[in-house]
Amino acid sequence: MSATRYAYLGPEGTFTEAALRQLPEAATRELAPMVSVPAALDAVRAGKAAAALVPIENSVEGGITTTLDELAVGQPLMIYREVLLSISFALLVRPGTELADIKTVTAHPAAQAQVRNWLSAHLPEAQWESAASNADGARLVQEGRYDAAFAGEFAAATYGLEPLVTEIHDAENAQTRFILVGRPARPSAPTGADKTSVVVWLGPDRPGALLELLQEFAVRGVNLMLIQSRPTGAGIGNYWFAVDAEGHIADRRVAEALMGLKRLSPDVRFLGSYPRADVRPEELAPLRPGTSDEEYVTAADWLNRCQDGRF
Repeated sequence: MSATRYAYLGPEGTFTEAALRQLPEAATRELAPMVSVPAALDAVRAGKAAAALVPIENSVEGGITTTLDELAVGQPLMIYREVLLSISFALLVRPGTELADIKTVTAHPAAQAQVRNWLSAHLPEAQWESAASNADGARLVQEGRYDAAFAGEFAAATYGLEPLVTEIHDAENAQTRFILVGRPARPSAPTGADKTSVVVWLGPDRPGALLELLQEFAVRGVNLMLIQSRPTGAGIGNYWFAVDAEGHIADRRVAEALMGLKRLSPDVRFLGSYPRADVRPEELAPLRPGTSDEEYVTAADWLNRCQDGRF
């Protein structure tokens, strides 16, 4: 395995590369752009990269389904870190292009939802075509296949383009969350502000099946930060769920919730417990009474004494 190689969704100039460069260790790693999220994750599975950074969620459209689907199937992988990046687009064009010259525009499909209103207001007649990534869209503009691309302003120099318009975004404070994924190992120690991610398959369809799974978290005071359904491919009505929960697998409340899921679900895939990028431990609200590790230990000690006749 290449211990110094990090893969990412390429080509050069993507928001993913910008997010990866926020990690301190990126300065000492070989950064390898990949043509797609599956290619980046497969590089880790094949031992060609120690880790891969890929997008998993944005504040406008929610979960990135390609990433979620890739983590749910195939050889297991584990999330070690997350990175948040504020997203603002520039309209990149070949030198000399004016707004009136633009008939075709391109970008990654996830970008469309974040610039739709701007596009409707300023280029209502322009034809949209999807690209594999925003940076790949910039490359296609460089090659003359499209007139303009929505991408990060930092990508302009890489592809010999000019930012005709900057700071384009329909939603203020838009962010994308990226995850650093590697092969499974022992999770890092809890920081006090952590997140645990799992994939859960529902069993045979019956009333209340999803509610039963959610109650495993609720009764233990574990807050859910994301829950998204995805089809299993086995027919209409068959789903699995991607779940992000506050806390670490080493926390008693989280560990017991995961055990509860495993009792109820035919399959649960642990995707990792890792530090949150959006908050520090001192900024978190207090735990609900009765859900701290100390209270779990006290309750277990009481039960042991009852079983031994020492109550």
